Amino acid sequence: MKIPIYQVDAFTSHVFGGNPAAVCVLKKWLPTDVMQQIAIENNLAETAFVTPQGSHLGLRWFTPETEIDLCGHATLATAHVLYKHLKYKAPKIVFESMSGILEVTQQGKLLTLDFPSRPAEPAALPKAIQKALSTQPTATLKARDYLLVYDSEEAVRNLVVNPTLLGKFPMDKGGVIVTARGDEADFVSRFFTPNASVFEDPVTGSAHCTLIPYWSAYLNKPELYALQVSNRLGTLMCKDMGERVHISGEAKTYLKGEIKINR
Repeated sequence: MKIPIYQVDAFTSHVFGGNPAAVCVLKKWLPTDVMQQIAIENNLAETAFVTPQGSHLGLRWFTPETEIDLCGHATLATAHVLYKHLKYKAPKIVFESMSGILEVTQQGKLLTLDFPSRPAEPAALPKAIQKALSTQPTATLKARDYLLVYDSEEAVRNLVVNPTLLGKFPMDKGGVIVTARGDEADFVSRFFTPNASVFEDPVTGSAHCTLIPYWSAYLNKPELYALQVSNRLGTLMCKDMGERVHISGEAKTYLKGEIKINR
């Protein structure tokens, strides 16, 4: 069995920036355990698998640990592969996923994800998370992920999060978003996932399903420019659409190849 594979840096205009994801192009679904083994072998934050599924395309995402319900940067990477390498011609790509129907459109260099909005509600900050932080937030909210709001971009950039202490807090498949108003961008963020092989995710599209409604309401503006200030840095153009959010960015191919599996 031979499977085309691509590695794409998402939410960046250059290779070695943004968030890397693997994209495997299938003719039909592989057994779940095989897809999980491929994700383990790739050892990236996410590996996406895409295959024809009726009139749409099926899309699934795996970390080295488990299958997840939504991944923004790997969806962007998959759309990039379809448009650039597989010469997909439709103006809109429609994926069927664990999070329902997801659409991606292309305009110039930008790919735009149409994702569900996940507004956060005020919440208490668990002591286990509190102890893992070098400085404390000014506000705490929660959707799938905890959303911790700080008073400056500098505070977000300088925050130190203890992976051992944070790993003691059970979060199922969620994580911790830290955010603040940006100096140049409308807002900045970082994202941490306890017990994952990649503790700080370089750029997290799904986290912006929560960040966009929060900052859109706070700043009273629907269109937002965002930076995820990890070491690799991610650039995202965002729009609050009510029950949906639009997340736009560029992507660059790092490599393409072929997986060979003897079965």
